[in-house]
Amino acid sequence: MPTRRSFFQKIIGTASAFSLTPLVSQAIAEDVSDALYSLNKLSPLAAANDEELWARMAQAFTVSPTIMNLNNGGVSPQPKVVQDAVDRYYHLSNEAPSYYMWRILDAGREALRSKLADLAGVDAETIAINRNTTEALGTVTWGTDLKRGDEIVMTRYDYPNMIHAWKQRELREGIKINWITPNLPIENDESLINLYIGATTAKTKVWHLTHIINWSGQITPVAKLCAEARKRGITTLVDAAHSFAHLDYKISDFDCDYFGTSLHKWLCAPFGTGMLHMRKSLIEKTWPMFSVEKPQSADIRKFEALGTRSFAPEQAIGQAIDFHNAIGSKRKQERLHYLKLYWCEAVVKHPRIKLHISLKPEYSCALGTFSIDGMEAGDISAKLFNQFQIHTTSVKWEKLNAVRITPHVYTTTKDLDRFIEAVEKIVKS
Repeated sequence: MPTRRSFFQKIIGTASAFSLTPLVSQAIAEDVSDALYSLNKLSPLAAANDEELWARMAQAFTVSPTIMNLNNGGVSPQPKVVQDAVDRYYHLSNEAPSYYMWRILDAGREALRSKLADLAGVDAETIAINRNTTEALGTVTWGTDLKRGDEIVMTRYDYPNMIHAWKQRELREGIKINWITPNLPIENDESLINLYIGATTAKTKVWHLTHIINWSGQITPVAKLCAEARKRGITTLVDAAHSFAHLDYKISDFDCDYFGTSLHKWLCAPFGTGMLHMRKSLIEKTWPMFSVEKPQSADIRKFEALGTRSFAPEQAIGQAIDFHNAIGSKRKQERLHYLKLYWCEAVVKHPRIKLHISLKPEYSCALGTFSIDGMEAGDISAKLFNQFQIHTTSVKWEKLNAVRITPHVYTTTKDLDRFIEAVEKIVKS
């Protein structure tokens, strides 16, 4: 028992992790580690609504006390222990940059690769550490050999950077994009799978799959889609920017060919950190984004050839993984879904409010979207911030005209009560 409690104290750090007076900061650090310890004694479902424990755990973050951030889907704040790790590695680098960066921190990437592989459930030799999903998936988009007339299938709700990359290949090289436009929200796996199958021809080489659609929060049946693609000899590319360290799964569950994610979202890793995974047999067949001596080698490290950059954010990914593991993947997912249900079930009672997301856990988790009849999403989002200091994001894309709400583990139900009250006032105004 003392060993287990010491683990959580190590995750949070000592008084130096908090920029308060030593006695106060030490008390906060001990309280956070005790809250994490107590959460871990509860089942994920039982822990989901323990407000007292989550409120204590939230002290690990340094979020604004005046602005309520409900746009964690864009980029998440880091717990203080991660922020401090970045500072520590950065200052160390400045003591003798070429020594500490290239001989010390750069060497630390291998241990970090193993740590990420353990979290992802795949071989460490299939993981490259990148800066974001755009870079990870861009590497695959540009590095996959295709010829004029080859086709890919993707949806109009995929992320813009991914759409733009494939469109550039279409313009420059004459490949063809076969588009599908699902009706969101979806609560039937087969309806989406059939759209991909219906858009597939003998010339189709790639299915571009988004695990959680960023516009609405829709979870798609990626494992089933990958299985269908394999039957047809089609390559699968999974955009998991919003699902990794958000949903409780392993990459190996999908048996996909390529997988990219951003670690600065739900893992709460430093800004500008991401990860690329690919099937081992595809490494030598995939060209790196940046030039290397042996571009057709089977070494996953060829996808990390970025030249000089700061190793501080990269190395602090390790502290983010520790913090995530201290909460637990399943426990985190249950809490995030609980928070989504909490506000959705409250606001949808009003006849003018419409939800654009399923409330079933298999089809959505933290991200949720709503609209108010007769109002533009941008106007709703502006009112929430200007009148109530609640930061959200508006979505106007394809058929969606809605406000996206994304709480995180530091968000409390008291915060959401304030949001619900604000929405009710806007509806009545």
